[in-house]
Amino acid sequence: MVVLYRVLSGERNYRNGLLVKLGMCVVLVSLIYAIVAPQLNAQEVQRVGPGDVEVGIVLGEPTGFSGKVWTTLNSAFDLGVAWSFGKGGHIHLHGDYLIHSFDFFNVETGDMPLYFGIGGRVRLEEKDSRVGLRIVVGTEYIFREAPVSIFLEIAPIMDIIPETASNLNAGFGIRYIF
Repeated sequence: MVVLYRVLSGERNYRNGLLVKLGMCVVLVSLIYAIVAPQLNAQEVQRVGPGDVEVGIVLGEPTGFSGKVWTTLNSAFDLGVAWSFGKGGHIHLHGDYLIHSFDFFNVETGDMPLYFGIGGRVRLEEKDSRVGLRIVVGTEYIFREAPVSIFLEIAPIMDIIPETASNLNAGFGIRYIF
């Protein structure tokens, strides 16, 4: 509870330290992924497809909940509900339409598509709410032996309401596949 109070109250030194710790966690999880991914058993498993749903978390800017609904073998809708730690903090909502290329990265086990897409973002603040467009580029590793995926993405944003401004989101996440 104290952590939440310090972050929400804008205690700058505490918030900056928290972001450094989050960054270290992302590096640690990336190293574990780099070691574990090649060791997975190479059994043939069908990749995700129409009707599959992924639910999980994303760490970065913003940090929160992430969901994905596959509409075809190569396309999906991505949704996020998160908290942004930048500029005093605010609630962040986004939705994107994504196209996946499963042929871009060649991995021995699992699937690792490159994806890109476009969507919208709403940033809710007490005095400065904004609406903008997102252009998303990322990659996702879909494990063969477990219904889990991890992803890394970057999303430049162009706010259009109430004024034109630019921003950048980036995150690393994990999702369970239903």
